[in-house]
Amino acid sequence: MPGIDKLPIEETLEDSPQTRSLLGVFEEDAAAISRYVNQLYKAMHRIYDAQNELSAATHLTSKLLKEYEQQRFPLGGDDEVMNSTLQQFAKVIDELSSCHAVLSTQLADAMMFPITQFKERDLKEILTLKEVFQISSNDHDAAIIRYSRLSKKRENEKISFFKMGSENLTEQLEDFLTNIGTSVQDVRREMDREVETMQQTIEDLEVASDPLYLPDPDTTKFPSQRNLTRKAGYLNARNKTGLVSSSWDRQFYFTQGGNLMSQARGDVAGGLVMDIDNCSVMAVDCEDRRYCFQITSFDGKKSSILQAESKKDYEEWICTINNISKQIYLSENPEEIAARVNQSALEAVTPSPSFQQRHESMRPVVQSRPPTNRTSSTGSLGSDSASLSAFSLDSLVAPDTPIQFDIISPVSEDQPGQLKTLGQSGRRTNPFGESGGVKSETEDSILHQLFIVRFLGSMEVKSDENPDVVYETMRQILAARAIHNIFRMTESHLLVTCDCLKLIDPQTQVTRLRFPLPNVALYATHQENKRLFGFVLQTSSGRPDSKPTSVCYIFESNNEGEKICDSVGLAKQIAFHAELDRRTSEKQKEIERVKEKQQKELSKQKQIEKDLEEQSRLIAASSRCSQSAGDGQFVVLSSSQSEDSDLGEDGKKKRESEA
Repeated sequence: MPGIDKLPIEETLEDSPQTRSLLGVFEEDAAAISRYVNQLYKAMHRIYDAQNELSAATHLTSKLLKEYEQQRFPLGGDDEVMNSTLQQFAKVIDELSSCHAVLSTQLADAMMFPITQFKERDLKEILTLKEVFQISSNDHDAAIIRYSRLSKKRENEKISFFKMGSENLTEQLEDFLTNIGTSVQDVRREMDREVETMQQTIEDLEVASDPLYLPDPDTTKFPSQRNLTRKAGYLNARNKTGLVSSSWDRQFYFTQGGNLMSQARGDVAGGLVMDIDNCSVMAVDCEDRRYCFQITSFDGKKSSILQAESKKDYEEWICTINNISKQIYLSENPEEIAARVNQSALEAVTPSPSFQQRHESMRPVVQSRPPTNRTSSTGSLGSDSASLSAFSLDSLVAPDTPIQFDIISPVSEDQPGQLKTLGQSGRRTNPFGESGGVKSETEDSILHQLFIVRFLGSMEVKSDENPDVVYETMRQILAARAIHNIFRMTESHLLVTCDCLKLIDPQTQVTRLRFPLPNVALYATHQENKRLFGFVLQTSSGRPDSKPTSVCYIFESNNEGEKICDSVGLAKQIAFHAELDRRTSEKQKEIERVKEKQQKELSKQKQIEKDLEEQSRLIAASSRCSQSAGDGQFVVLSSSQSEDSDLGEDGKKKRESEA
């Protein structure tokens, strides 16, 4: 049927044999086109593969030609003509390879892509429709045949079946309508709840937007959130422009993991300000600014002073950075852990800010105490289960024990028995033991180590034999600071010597506190936060009938808690060995004195024995002379004996001594 280019849709509805015949012609034509396209696709794909292979071969040939000058043939020399010729030929091959690559790309775009689209989209759809039409036609013929057959059932049976179907449909329809009504009511209730939720959200947004327009909102109405591990907002950063001058720049700061980032207006991304893992944050006083706080890195080499816009932001920034410095953000539920820490803080004791009178009666005095071993900060509590069972929290620290957050300065630097009044000024000392005219008591010490610390607080404890005393004191002091918003800490230099521990003012070099080393009974670092450490000091009120008390001092360092404990342990060992050497030398001197005394008595005894031997020898010689002299001598001796009898006992002794 030449000239037929389309099949009228109106004739297809009649489904006449002519239409079926014409449809068969179209199907044969589609099948022939499909076979032809498949063959054409294979031929074109061979051309495309050959072009790719030719391009790869020309590229490899060019590469080998370029490598000719790098080859070293045993019988060949450096032939510059051959090298230059091959290089030129390699360039031509490169250009040819580039042309082949471009041709391959054009073949893929202009030849392979259109025929692939025509084959996969158009022809496949036509063939699929042919199969679908055949299946539909067969189903239609079968349905017509079934419909053409006459039913053998009676008319009344048809009516009964109709009634049964109607009843069943009515029951199902009623159930359906009931379900629809219930669903509509549920949807209405859900919409009412969503409306209430939306109204509550709008009210919350209005309440939350109120402090945004207040320069310093009331913290009682809008309390600070202490469980944050992420914070973002505008802060003013101080930048030094000279020796005494500085400027403040307002930028947007935000925390990202363990980093503090800043971003100025107009910048695409933020920049790193400081790594705040294991850092320290504390409130500082500025002359012309309020709500200022200082962040110091863990190694103490970098610090930054920032200013918050309100007291609420000021407290939240300090709490957030403190939580991040403890690496709470690395846990699975950081806010839950921070809330648990703050909840334990609420259960702690209520501190008292200053107790000067109590400290005046608890000045340290020297007491002989055997050296104690340092408590390892990495030891687990499981190894001390026996001691933990013997000590409860009440036996370590009393529940109502007051806490001191300030340092009473200055105190005496003389011997512990010689007390000074608080009105006297402290003596300026050099932390390395180099003084001008007066010889310091630390000059003879062979250990001088200086650490930067911040005083957190101190409180009286009941025991000084278990490291849990230090851990419990740390917990109560940190909890009390969190409850009462005490963020300010006093920075000092801790000087460790073989005689004592000293807190020195870094500006004036005046000793603030002095702790005799023999009175330091216990010292330990925190098990998790290595920047925290503390020690227990035995003190006495000075009365003869009073019992000694123990006070635990807690400090924060720049990640040097273990180093400080090691230094204190080394100082106590040096002092212990020095004391042993002193006692050994005194005992040796006593033994030498006893030996010298015995030597003198022995020499005196030998002299007496020597005198007695000499006297007996003279007596024997005189008796021999008297026997050999005869009678004349006898008369002389008789007269001498008569004289001796007249002299008496005293005369005899005198004569013996003269002899």
